[in-house]
Amino acid sequence: MTLELRCRCGKVRGTVDVRRAYARATCYCGDCQAYARHLGTSGVMDAHGGTDIVAMNPDAVTFTAGEEHISGLCLQEGGPLRWYAGCCRTPLGNTPRDGKVAYVGIVSTCLPDKVAVDAACGPPGRIVLNAGSALDDVRSTPLAMATGGLRIAAGILMAKLRGQVPSLFFDAGGQPHRTAHPLGPQERASARLESA
Repeated sequence: MTLELRCRCGKVRGTVDVRRAYARATCYCGDCQAYARHLGTSGVMDAHGGTDIVAMNPDAVTFTAGEEHISGLCLQEGGPLRWYAGCCRTPLGNTPRDGKVAYVGIVSTCLPDKVAVDAACGPPGRIVLNAGSALDDVRSTPLAMATGGLRIAAGILMAKLRGQVPSLFFDAGGQPHRTAHPLGPQERASARLESA
């Protein structure tokens, strides 16, 4: 099943093959909260400070328009790269830093057909990551979390065994196609302070 991917203003467009999704999770980590606050885009976090992410193989995502508007940033040295549409600051996804791991966490904000996402990937909130950083009490189910973690690990391992080199945001050598700018100390402190 292929779903539309697009930023809020429509300049960045693409498709996502959700059959290649590893799992759907809601992440409450301080970095996801700071990222959402830094972008200033409403609707990225839920009421508890969680970001809904569909973890998948990068080969399942294709950009069809507006790649020149894609920007990246990192919140801390050595941390994941966070990609967004610079035209309207819509978050797109998170990737490991080196580009050698077949993983992208697509932020569901850029998947406009929520009914289709729910049908294909299950409802949000079943798999909870970093619940200790939530803005209030969030319950997690250890079995769902373990199952989701195993599905993600299995997908990454299978891609590695096939010799897949992720290419969504990276070249064949694992270097980003675009520069992912680090947030300055003041920007980082401000985004974290706002999310506290």
